[in-house]
Amino acid sequence: YLDVEKTVHWFYRFVRVAWMFLPQSHHWRLMLQPSSRSCKFQLSKDQESFMVEMIFGVRQGDSDIFVGSQPTEAGISSTTWLETYAVAEAKFFRHISRQAPHDSWHYKCLQLLSHILMGVGFSSYDLKTVVMHLLNTVPLTEPSRRNFWRQLTDTLKYLRCSLETKQLNHFIIGNEKFPTEISLPSDVRAAEAPNLFQHLASNPDAHMKAMQEYFQLLHQ
Repeated sequence: YLDVEKTVHWFYRFVRVAWMFLPQSHHWRLMLQPSSRSCKFQLSKDQESFMVEMIFGVRQGDSDIFVGSQPTEAGISSTTWLETYAVAEAKFFRHISRQAPHDSWHYKCLQLLSHILMGVGFSSYDLKTVVMHLLNTVPLTEPSRRNFWRQLTDTLKYLRCSLETKQLNHFIIGNEKFPTEISLPSDVRAAEAPNLFQHLASNPDAHMKAMQEYFQLLHQ
C-alpha cells in the first residue's frame, strides 16, 4: 500500500529543508524538478550543472531484487511498484570488474553504443543486455585498440543475430549461469526467461523497422 507519489512528495520536502543545513548550499543552487515517481533535482554552480534522479526501491526479502518507483506507463496506480533488476545488474558488473583486466573493453563499448543510440530505436537496456550476455560467455581480454574493435563487432553481431531470430532473453530471469554470489530468489533463477524482442516476433512491421535501425546503427 506504499504510495509512490506521497513518498516522492515527502522526500522533496525533506531535501528542501535538509539542503539549507549543508555547507554546499552556499556554493551550489538546488532546483527540484517536477516528477511524480522519482526525485529529480538540478545542481548548478557558475557554468557547472548536472541532474540527479533518485529512484526509490523496496527490497524483496534478502535478495538483490527490488520493486522500484521508476516511471511507468500512464494510468498505472501510484501504489504500483515495478520489479527492477538494476541492483543485481550493477553487482554483476562489479563481479566482472574484479575478474577483468584494468580498463577493460565493456565499459567503453557500452558507453560508445549508448551514445550512438541517440535517434535510433533501440533502448540502452537492449544493448546492456547484449553486453551482459557476452560478458557471461566470452573470456575477457587485455585492453587494446584491436581487442576493443573486436568486442564492439561481437556486440553488434550478437545484436543482429538476436534481431534476426527475434529473440533476446532477459539476462537475469532464468539465467542458470548467473553468478551465485548475487542473491536471487529461487523462482527468478528457475523461471523461463522473458524475450525482450517478443514484440518483434508478433509484429512484422516492427521487426522490419528494427532491422533498418540496426543497419543505421551499424553505419553510424
